[in-house]
Amino acid sequence: MNHEQIKAYLEENNIQKIKFAFADIDGILRGKVIHPKKFIDGLQSGYGFCDVVFGWDSSDVCYDNVQLTGWHTGYPDKLCRIDLSTLRNIPWQDNIPFFLADYSNPEGDDLPACPRSLLKHITKQCVDMGYHAEFAQEFEWFNFRETPQSINDKNFTNINTLTPGMFGYSILRTSENSDFYYDLFNLLTQFNIPIEGLHTETGPGVYEAAIAHDEVLSAADKATLFKTAVKEIAYKHGIMASFMAKWNENLPGCSGHIHQSLWTKDKSENLFHDAADEHKMSELHKHYLAGQLYCLPHILPMYAPTINSYKRLVEGAWAPTTVTWGVENRTTALRVINSTPAYTRLETRIPGSDTNPYLAMAAALASGLYGIKNKLKLDIPQTIGNGYQDKKNGVLAANLHDASVMMQNSPIAKELFGEGFVEHFTQTRLWEHRQYIKHVTDWELKRYFEII
Repeated sequence: MNHEQIKAYLEENNIQKIKFAFADIDGILRGKVIHPKKFIDGLQSGYGFCDVVFGWDSSDVCYDNVQLTGWHTGYPDKLCRIDLSTLRNIPWQDNIPFFLADYSNPEGDDLPACPRSLLKHITKQCVDMGYHAEFAQEFEWFNFRETPQSINDKNFTNINTLTPGMFGYSILRTSENSDFYYDLFNLLTQFNIPIEGLHTETGPGVYEAAIAHDEVLSAADKATLFKTAVKEIAYKHGIMASFMAKWNENLPGCSGHIHQSLWTKDKSENLFHDAADEHKMSELHKHYLAGQLYCLPHILPMYAPTINSYKRLVEGAWAPTTVTWGVENRTTALRVINSTPAYTRLETRIPGSDTNPYLAMAAALASGLYGIKNKLKLDIPQTIGNGYQDKKNGVLAANLHDASVMMQNSPIAKELFGEGFVEHFTQTRLWEHRQYIKHVTDWELKRYFEII
């Protein structure tokens, strides 16, 4: 819709309020409900938000190590702009109209901390190179018979999972909670987040959903909205949904794998497929894959952005630890899927469910395009068998601090995403590490309190 069509839509449907939101650096949606007049007035000029939304962490504690904003700037308003193409109605909230926004500037001077603006920039590069990028993200997450109040009252101990036991692909477990289960499928589809598949994974109360693939920016929009939508739908059933990468050391972690392929602009041909190749991979696909392998160590925090991310990236836990690729190999960092021409694609398996989809997809696309631009050879042989043991091409950083320092000092990262973004993002990740190392954990108390 254009501006006039939006105005007509609001008047014809007697819309009294509109909700909009944008994603912060952690992928958390920040937004508000506004009056229709304010909405119309801001379509041209934008909507002011205190830029502290990019100057604090996920707990609203202000950073002391970023230049973008802070006490030194006075935390002024910055203008975000609604993307009219993102209109959808929220079916579990009386169909209130909802829009996504970002901090893109018509003059091209985007806010470096805005994840959606960054992905828009990378997507334009892709289009300018003559390609259509088709992406999708899938998520695993745990569900709990808790509320935000109950879990806080219990200090996050003795948490009750939605169902007991390890029961992947269970028909019984979803029948037990069928109202919630089918609400997820139906309401998400009504919210323009079509689900290809929804099922239990192995673990107590864990579900997995695959979102239907789409153009990369739309795919990231859907993935970002999916996480918040699932939480809101769960609340209505007295359930809490968690997208932590690893909430319990004795249970599997939660992935957020990214599937991707490049097509002709008219979407008539999958440019990753070559029937004559041994692995059904085109040269373009190989360059793209080589670019991801080469850039991976330089941009790891965009795939693994939290302290907790690295608890999932351990050997034997269905998450990669090495710089590897393979055909239909779920132990490698990158998995080639080549079953049919239309579905030939690359799966980037490093991301967990805790990722910011805009940043994870920007990382995947930018590094793949880097391989194409530089015609990188796929000189790393594919891994046959156990990817955890194939360490000859390197291993992933074991913690957020090391990964962030490497990205902060990487010319590759700055070439891909710009110095402003890299500096701000890595400083926020180093801040996250600082908050972690000063905290005394239950593990330390149990281990040292009496014995040491």
